[in-house]
Amino acid sequence: MSNLGVLIDAPILLLQLVVSGILVGAIFALVAYGMALVWGVMNIINIAQGELVMLGGYIVFYLDAAGVHPLFGIPIAAAAMFAFGLALYRVVIRRLVDRDMFVSILATFGISILLQQLANQVFGADIRTLSSGLPNLSFDNGLISIAGVKIVGFAAALVVGGALFLFLRHTRIGQAIRATAQNARAARVLGIDTHRMYAATFALNCAICGAAGGLVAMTWFVQPYLGLTYTLRSFMIVVAAGIGNLPGVILAGSGFGVLEETAGFVLGSQYQTAFIFLLLILLLIGRNLLLARQRRYLK
Repeated sequence: MSNLGVLIDAPILLLQLVVSGILVGAIFALVAYGMALVWGVMNIINIAQGELVMLGGYIVFYLDAAGVHPLFGIPIAAAAMFAFGLALYRVVIRRLVDRDMFVSILATFGISILLQQLANQVFGADIRTLSSGLPNLSFDNGLISIAGVKIVGFAAALVVGGALFLFLRHTRIGQAIRATAQNARAARVLGIDTHRMYAATFALNCAICGAAGGLVAMTWFVQPYLGLTYTLRSFMIVVAAGIGNLPGVILAGSGFGVLEETAGFVLGSQYQTAFIFLLLILLLIGRNLLLARQRRYLK
C-alpha cells in the first residue's frame, strides 16, 4: 500500500493512471460490444468470448511474422474471425438458440476449454507480443506517457460503437436483427430468416473480438489462457451498462479500466486479476440489491 502514498505525493501519476485506464478500458469495451450483441439478440452468454480475442491476437501475430504490419493485420483478423464465427454457429451455437441460458453457459464454457487446449497445442504456451510501431506521446516533461496503440484502441472502440449503432438502425439486416431480438416468433411470421440473423450476429461478434485481439497483442500480450479475464471484463461491462446500451458500454469500460489500472498500481500487478473478480462479485451483489429494491417499490 506504500504506492498509495506515492499517488498522494505525486497527483500527476494519478492523472497518468486515469488517462491510461480510459484508453485501455476502451479495448475492454470493444470486446463487450460483441458480448452485448450476442446476449441481447440470441439470449446467450458467451463464456468463450475471451478465447475469440485470443484467436484474433494469434492471427495478427502470425500475419506480422509473414510480413504484414499489425495494424493492417487487424481487419484481416476480423474477416477471418467472421468466417470462423459463421462456422462455429453452424456447428454448435445454432443448437443453443431458444434453449435455457444455463445450457448456453455450459456449452460455451466447453468451447472455451477446447479453444484453450487447441491453442496450447498449436501455438505453444509461450507469451507472444507485438510492436505496433506507433510512437508514444509524452506530456509534462515525460511524467505522462501514452502509448500510441492505446489511442488507436480508443479510436477503434468509438468507431466500432458508432458503426454498430448505424448498422443496427439504418440497414435492413440491422433492422431485422433488432426485430429478431425483440420478438423472434413475430419476426419469423413477417418473413425474417431468424437463423440467418443469429448467424450474422454471432459472426459479427467474432469479427469484433478478432479486431480486439490484435489490439490486445500489441498493447499487452497473447497466450492460450488469457481468455478468462477478457470474458469477465466484458461480462462486467455489459452488466453495468445494460444490454443494448452502446454508449454505456464504452463509459463502463473506461470506468473499469481506470479502477483496474489504479488497483494494479496501488496493490501490485499480482493482485490485478483478483481485483477484477472482486469487482464482479460486488457488481452482482449491487445489481441484485437494486433489482430487489425495484421489485419492492413496484409492489
